[in-house]
Amino acid sequence: MASGGVPTGTSNWPSRVELTISCENLMDMDVFSKSDPLCALYINSSDSRWHELGRTEMILNCLNPKFAKKFVIDYYFETVQRVKFCVYDIDNDTYDLGDDDFLGELECTLGQIVSNKQMTRPLMLKDGRLAGRGTITISAEEISDTRVANFEVSARRLDKKFLWWSDPFLEFYKRTDTGWQLAHRTEVIHDNLNPTWRPFRISLRSLCGGNVETTIKVEFDCINPKKLKKKDYKNSGVIYIKRCQVEKEYTFLDYIMGGCQLHFTIAIDFTGSNGDPNSPNSLHYINPEGYNEYLSAIWAVGNVIQDYDSHKKFPVFGFGAQIPPAWQVSHEFPVNFNPSNPFCDGIEGVVRAYQQCLPQLKLWGPTNFSPIINHVAHFARQGLYQNKAAQYFVLLIITDGVITDMDLTRAAIVEASRLPMSIIIVGVGGADFREMEFLDSDDKLLLSPSGEAAARDIVQFVPFRSFSGNSVALTHSVLAELPEQVSSFFNSYKLKPPNVNSE
Repeated sequence: MASGGVPTGTSNWPSRVELTISCENLMDMDVFSKSDPLCALYINSSDSRWHELGRTEMILNCLNPKFAKKFVIDYYFETVQRVKFCVYDIDNDTYDLGDDDFLGELECTLGQIVSNKQMTRPLMLKDGRLAGRGTITISAEEISDTRVANFEVSARRLDKKFLWWSDPFLEFYKRTDTGWQLAHRTEVIHDNLNPTWRPFRISLRSLCGGNVETTIKVEFDCINPKKLKKKDYKNSGVIYIKRCQVEKEYTFLDYIMGGCQLHFTIAIDFTGSNGDPNSPNSLHYINPEGYNEYLSAIWAVGNVIQDYDSHKKFPVFGFGAQIPPAWQVSHEFPVNFNPSNPFCDGIEGVVRAYQQCLPQLKLWGPTNFSPIINHVAHFARQGLYQNKAAQYFVLLIITDGVITDMDLTRAAIVEASRLPMSIIIVGVGGADFREMEFLDSDDKLLLSPSGEAAARDIVQFVPFRSFSGNSVALTHSVLAELPEQVSSFFNSYKLKPPNVNSE
């Protein structure tokens, strides 16, 4: 789910470990139902502040959750890496966890988790008291096996609920020394007694610890113990495994070291809601000291991403401004005003082009994302047609708020999800970012207005101000999901790194 940052002073290659989280006996904070828990992982960085590294999914009505989402983190033997797991009862749709009920936390070191392999501890409240009888269990596994199992699964004749159809999902468990551990949970299909789940893949380390002889648990005849005493009872439905194929999966480093280039495009929001650039209150403030929130975001992310593009030339576009000489609103204009060559040399060139462009614009509106998404998708589509894992396209959008073409944006993202492309959105300012959070929903895949589902999750949203000026933590959060998005896309199309010969 996320990758930990490199601690200061480390020199060796890290081990990568996968953390699985479960809780028991959580406090029940809801009146008419049970709590809806979510677990967030924080790391203590070199500035001694806690920074969020990632979150699990939310599980409805559950005091004993077993979270399906994993945390992947770099482990350095020679460094004390402090981590904190915070559990919340989610009560609303906002990204901020501060307005949700706190169910307890565990603070420890990554070394403690790794040395125990599986560790159960009581959850604590902020004041040091026990959080009721709540406990949290963290299991750690080193990632070394890159094989995956591809599944296609359906079910038939599932039981109804009392008055309406069921909302089925499927869980896979693996046997461990301490019992059964959740390996994967499919999406929920609503109101369907004969569901066909989307094809999915489970890493062999999650499914069976890399040992294909290990027993896994999947109910083929769905048995409801409460109905076993009924005469002539056979089952409550049947699970069909239509495909289970084990194959090697290439990692992000396999692709990058094998010659794959990441092509980054930067899109900057120049709508009027950012404020007059001549005012110190503007997010686009033309600061004599050369600083504003847009520049900070460009510097923080750009200094990392430029290392993965050998040419270090970045196309940079603006949207939502009136541009000279006709002063018409454009949602896809090059900030260097050169449509035939919109590239900037390195991040320094991006910054110069932004600073030179800003005084020549009239900030306007509306805030349309779809034109620039479709622009990058055009080139990603050409890259896919080459039938090689040689190019992957990343669109970095820096914006201050509400999207005005949401339906078109949703459709564009769904289309882009089938291409070698990811979208990173950095929200600057203090606006309402619920629309961005919706696009980055972890609980379900985005749907187009016509109901077509995205092939995969390609959007990562990060609120700039949540990182209190810590550019290292911001960069880690912005780029946390990108390696998995790159490797999972190319593996799903069975595309090998460019320097690997076809068999």
